[in-house]
Amino acid sequence: MSVPKKRVGTRTFFAVFLVAGLLIAGVASYYASSHPDGLSFVAEKTGFSDHEKKSPASDGPFAGYSTKGIDNDRLSGGVAGVAGSLLVLSIASGLFWVLRRRGTADEHSATTTSGT
Repeated sequence: MSVPKKRVGTRTFFAVFLVAGLLIAGVASYYASSHPDGLSFVAEKTGFSDHEKKSPASDGPFAGYSTKGIDNDRLSGGVAGVAGSLLVLSIASGLFWVLRRRGTADEHSATTTSGT
């Protein structure tokens, strides 16, 4: 006799996904490499890194994968990681919501005009 499996609700799934993502962003960001990224590495190796221009966002609150005003490196990187994750999640959710709404309205108008 098999026991029926209980399905996880959508809200529960997304809540667990959000908490796991924020934990990963907050904790794993401390262990990110301190070495330069690929482009910076190649620029240093080939000798054109002295032509590098300063980014307009280099004075931002989360520039350099850290948070201005927080002296603890681990906490500073964690806050930057969580803030970045929340920002990306918010933008993606907003786009999804807008596009989903637009798709429903387009489908509704197509069915009402084709039915006449």
